[in-house]
Amino acid sequence: MVHPSIFKTFIILVILATQNSISLATKGTDYTRDACRVTRYPSLCVHSLSPFSGSAKRSPHRWARAALSVTLGEAEAIGRYVKRFNRTANLKRRVRFALSDCVECFQDTVDQLHSSLGELRRLNRKSFASQVGNVQTWVSAALTYEDTCLDGLRGSKGARVRALKGKVDNMMKFTSNALALVNRLASAGE
Repeated sequence: MVHPSIFKTFIILVILATQNSISLATKGTDYTRDACRVTRYPSLCVHSLSPFSGSAKRSPHRWARAALSVTLGEAEAIGRYVKRFNRTANLKRRVRFALSDCVECFQDTVDQLHSSLGELRRLNRKSFASQVGNVQTWVSAALTYEDTCLDGLRGSKGARVRALKGKVDNMMKFTSNALALVNRLASAGE
């Protein structure tokens, strides 16, 4: 039989451990919310970047890298989706042309985001301003490519085209958030 004082001690330890893990989770959410305050789409930012709260904490550099990583993953997924859609759909010539442009736009977006991540990995104090300037330029270019894709689809109809427009519009929100976090890094001068 378990001695009552051992049982009480066990219960107290379980309660303390639970409170500690709740406190850590809340602190991680606070870090994410704090980082995402500078973005245009803070709820999307918090949702997509909360897994990075433990490692990024209050580092503008780490938040910018996390946002670019997530954005790159989204861009690659949408790029694959657009390619499949373009190959498999029976579409009017105008829509097929617009989709071909979207395929190219997303290849360029992925390239810009890859370059941005690479530059952030190599940041150093001597050339910080020019490196972050490069990243700002490349992420802005990625946003422009996404907008170009969306412009080409304007006026096109159909459920799949509407779904694609929604995906591209959402992608632009990810990219906008990433750019905001890169701009925060530039301001912080970290």
